[in-house]
Amino acid sequence: MQVYLPIAEVSVNAFLLLGLGGMVGVLSGMFGVGGGFLMTPLLFFIGIPPAVAVATEANQIVASSFSGVLAHFRRQTVDIKMGLVLQAGGLVGAALGVLVFNYLKALGQVDLLVMLCYVVFLGVVGTLMFIESLNAIWKSKKSGGAAPARRQRNWIHALPFKVRFRTSGLYISVIPPILVGICVGILAAIMGVGGGFIMVPAMIYILGMPTKVVIGTSLFQIITVTAFTTMLHATTNYTVDIVLAVLLLIGGVIGAQIGTRIGVYMKAEQLRILLALMVMIVCGKLALDLLLTPSELFSLGTGGGH
Repeated sequence: MQVYLPIAEVSVNAFLLLGLGGMVGVLSGMFGVGGGFLMTPLLFFIGIPPAVAVATEANQIVASSFSGVLAHFRRQTVDIKMGLVLQAGGLVGAALGVLVFNYLKALGQVDLLVMLCYVVFLGVVGTLMFIESLNAIWKSKKSGGAAPARRQRNWIHALPFKVRFRTSGLYISVIPPILVGICVGILAAIMGVGGGFIMVPAMIYILGMPTKVVIGTSLFQIITVTAFTTMLHATTNYTVDIVLAVLLLIGGVIGAQIGTRIGVYMKAEQLRILLALMVMIVCGKLALDLLLTPSELFSLGTGGGH
């Protein structure tokens, strides 16, 4: 069944969009990521303009993340205080990111920026996460299945403005979580992602949070930041396609519940290495498109009439 997307100005199969939303919802529930790192490039591939894909996908992430976080609240695996600190930084970052997005959109360069950001960030994050996950699995096997001890980050413990996060069992400065939140907020605005593919490893390896509360807390943070990002894009760019958002949203809500149940039966190291592989695959596809079809991308990037 074909549906016309008024803002994107294309017709797309409704069941295809529902399926994509469901798949990303599963990822959200399993890994604690919004799933935008995968959905936004997929929308590019089916003909949705990058500016519309970024703004609309942020809206879908809100629904799938909200659906997933409910299950984590029931298990008491959400650090609300840490989530609020991350949200504070995220809101500032989102506002900054939308300003940059609007400026480049006015220059006609925003589509190329989005594609390049995906290749760079997904490549770096996917590779680092994959190496770290392999090391964690190897150390776990050498120690007879015991979880490897997390290294203490002395520079974080030396920072001022310390707060006790009881759910995570941490007593650290609020400065690193705020900075992480700002970075994720900027990514949410420019790339249409929840930022979980950076947030999750940062919470584990920089902030030192236990894995059991990382996914739920990440989803909790993502909801507010992406909702704010969607509002800013809708009111300043007018690039949020409601029809596209609703179809992705329905699939995302259903998929998130399924993904949360799947994630319970998998080890943390297995989840991280699967996420790393998916990030690297998407990065490879985008990089290939940049290399093989440069004329199309540059015609998109110079839409300002140059």
